[in-house]
Amino acid sequence: MDDTKLLIDGTWRAGSSGAEFEVENPATGAMVAHASQATPKDTEEAIECASRSFKIWRQTDPWARSAALRATAVRLRTSAPAIARLITVETGKPLRQSVGEVNTAADYFDWFADEARRVRGETIEARSSGIRLQSEHEPVGVVAVLTSWNFPVNLPARKIAAALAAGCSVICRPSEEAPASSAALFRCMEDTGIPPGTVNLLLGRHELIVPTLMRDVRVRKISFTGSTAVGQSLMRDSAQTVKKLSLELGGHASAIVFADADIDKVAQELVDFKFRNAGQICISPSRFYIHESVYDRFMARTREMIGHLRLGNGLEASTDVGPLINRRRLEAISASVESALGAGATLVTGGKTPAGLGQGYFYEPTLLDQVPDTAALMQVEPFGPVIPASRFTDFDEVMDRANGLEFGLANYVFTRSLATAHAAIAGLQSGMVAVNNTAVATVEGPFGGVKQSGFGSEGGSQGIHEYLVTKFAKIALM
Repeated sequence: MDDTKLLIDGTWRAGSSGAEFEVENPATGAMVAHASQATPKDTEEAIECASRSFKIWRQTDPWARSAALRATAVRLRTSAPAIARLITVETGKPLRQSVGEVNTAADYFDWFADEARRVRGETIEARSSGIRLQSEHEPVGVVAVLTSWNFPVNLPARKIAAALAAGCSVICRPSEEAPASSAALFRCMEDTGIPPGTVNLLLGRHELIVPTLMRDVRVRKISFTGSTAVGQSLMRDSAQTVKKLSLELGGHASAIVFADADIDKVAQELVDFKFRNAGQICISPSRFYIHESVYDRFMARTREMIGHLRLGNGLEASTDVGPLINRRRLEAISASVESALGAGATLVTGGKTPAGLGQGYFYEPTLLDQVPDTAALMQVEPFGPVIPASRFTDFDEVMDRANGLEFGLANYVFTRSLATAHAAIAGLQSGMVAVNNTAVATVEGPFGGVKQSGFGSEGGSQGIHEYLVTKFAKIALM
């Protein structure tokens, strides 16, 4: 962790300015590493070598690309314990969750190793017997991958694996909070058959890297995971060079519990998922609508289950909930809870920074009762360990409330009725809906949102097409 460098043209090196930035452990507040800061000059060099490498990689046999991706998956699984420790030190998430993240990243490389061999064109029936019509797919070109800190291995992996499978070269700028974790992913791609310069890693501040990527016409695609505000900025900047975009932006997912749901199972499912990574997940349920007939029972069971969660350092095996990523996030969560209480909500449990955990950015798992829809907590993505709950009466009402925001990433529905489940799937305005489970993010399914939660699909058979362009040919037989 003390020597996290840039990867440009197959070489690990310091940034051209020699500048570094510090990496903090959010569980202790201590500085744990220094990482090299990329400059606009480094970014230009990365674009140049990615452009050269693209000409080689795009011509590489799809089966050879597949083999390289498969080898990367094997290395990720073998290295999972070591990489997971880096993730936990940099982000604070419990170690078992970090191990799961690395293994999921390996699954993406495995999945797209298969998809690399399944890119299919089309023969189209022409109106004349002397004409042949066909379409085929080609890699879009150099891809810039921009990701957030909360899944520092998995988020880059699912983008990079798809891009490489399509035949693209990649320049990745991960978040500053977890550079060593992201660098470990790139070390797993070394010597697997991916030519040097095909994957490049730039670390550090957004303003020293991203503007150069956005201006350069050789960068043909941007794949971004992060906030809606930054996504909107990237859309504006991309217009100058008409880059292809995939944007996975903010969410504010509803968890809708109908009267016929199994309340004990639902409460356990939602508590387990909500407090994963201290609630710092874009698809984390963050607005809880509970049918009035089961509301009191749900609240009682949820409070009981929250009481069993252990808050602490993610490196400790007994920890269920780790810290928030930094002081800014801790202050934002504290402010949002206080604002909700001022708007009329009632605190059931949690709602403060715990004593006895040192200098880390910890916040107690929190349950709020009867949070009004007008509260900021129900309008702005909280991204923290807070369950804001309220009652609903009927189906139409809860659909209107769930669809009332401009976010549309994911929603969660709990019911024993197949009819209710399908009606909710049809009625909810989001890219993903999970029924009676919370595992909506799966390698074999498309991941993405609508409205201000972005556009484009990651994963599934659709994922590779985000990195392809279609070419049509009309042939006159002579």
